[in-house]
Amino acid sequence: MFRLPLERLEQLYLRIFDTDLLRRILRNSSYLVSATVLSAAVGMVQGAIQVRVIGVAGVGLLAAMSTFTNVLNRFTSFRIDELVVRYVRLYEENKQRDRAAAVYKMAALLELGGNAVAFILILLLAPLGVSLFSDQGGVEYLFILYGSLVLINVFFDSSDGILQVFNRFAAKSIIDITQSVVRLVLTVVVLLTGGGLIEIILAELAGRLLRAVAVMAVAFSTARNEWGAGWWRTPFSVLRTDRRSLLTFAFSTNLSATVSLVAKDSEDLWANAFLGNLVGGYYAIARTLIGFLQIPVSPLPSTTYPELSRAVAKNDWKAVRHILRRGSMLAALYSLPVAALLILFGPQVITLYTKQNLPEVYAPLLILLVGYSMVNIFYWSRAALLAFNRPVFPTMVNSIGMIAKVIGIFIFAPLGAVAFAALLAGYYVFTVGAAVIRIIQDVRAHLS
Repeated sequence: MFRLPLERLEQLYLRIFDTDLLRRILRNSSYLVSATVLSAAVGMVQGAIQVRVIGVAGVGLLAAMSTFTNVLNRFTSFRIDELVVRYVRLYEENKQRDRAAAVYKMAALLELGGNAVAFILILLLAPLGVSLFSDQGGVEYLFILYGSLVLINVFFDSSDGILQVFNRFAAKSIIDITQSVVRLVLTVVVLLTGGGLIEIILAELAGRLLRAVAVMAVAFSTARNEWGAGWWRTPFSVLRTDRRSLLTFAFSTNLSATVSLVAKDSEDLWANAFLGNLVGGYYAIARTLIGFLQIPVSPLPSTTYPELSRAVAKNDWKAVRHILRRGSMLAALYSLPVAALLILFGPQVITLYTKQNLPEVYAPLLILLVGYSMVNIFYWSRAALLAFNRPVFPTMVNSIGMIAKVIGIFIFAPLGAVAFAALLAGYYVFTVGAAVIRIIQDVRAHLS
């Protein structure tokens, strides 16, 4: 009875994962997917508790503080993890281990300086953040308290890059799950003890501190094992011939990150500034629930990027094409059915999450599904461009999308959360679509 369906599933599995390279991506992703699924489940419960503790408007304010901190941190961070993965992997493949160690050292110092600058900006701009993004006055101290996260994450991104390069995904997964559980437990304590927004923030920071310390410890241990105890004494002079390439990559990705901050990563700031904390809270809940669509796909870029970099370094463009095709097939097998389920049962999911029937959440959720489905199916678009050493292209495309989206916000903001969802979905369709076209052209050129 079940033989034919099982045989078809087996044939589908073998068709998608028919090389060691793809199986390695799947194996590494499985660690992160497991962690992401568990963390997302824990996060959903935590989010539902937060709604009960601080209300929808409180959730909107919390999202604004989180995004305010993230925007300033990302503005100064140079996307250090991508720099580490790109160049440490390149030098490891070429057996240039002194250069690999020097890149990690340089990245860690850049991150230290960037995070220090970010915290200074948070201190200076907290009053402006309150005036623009909060319906309550006098909460600058809360913005600064949440902003201390940048000091907690002082070496996090560079260390996370090392874990990706050396396939320490199992350790990364354990750390992610543990910190999620810690945050949930502390949030439950806040609920039971009658705490408020400040206690919710402290619960968040405690989990992030645990994650940051653990990731840094594993990364430093990995560096010691791979390069020896004195790896951190490697002089920067070994990178002299590659200095221009490193700087171009770093500043291009940082400029791209800045564009992304304005266009999509600051979404909660735009929403709270134009719509207020209550409607901003509705929109934040819709984007939280879109996490069901992203759960197993979101880890794939971080496991695919090192493999794409490896294949490009070996000039194996057939393997590159294979990864991209099979990756999209895998992502679509999950994304399309889940999108359909959210369309059909979205109101029930929202009610379960908030204990209220909120049509203000369902309409933006439907629109966001279009953009996020595009992101999911072509999850490799940014990773492939970086592996192809095209960091400038996404910056150019994202800049065009950013300008159009910002103009759209000023024109259509009176339409509420639905307009914000439509603009974000349109931005994703345009930028991801342009990246995919460029990638296909590059792959065909190298295979011809």
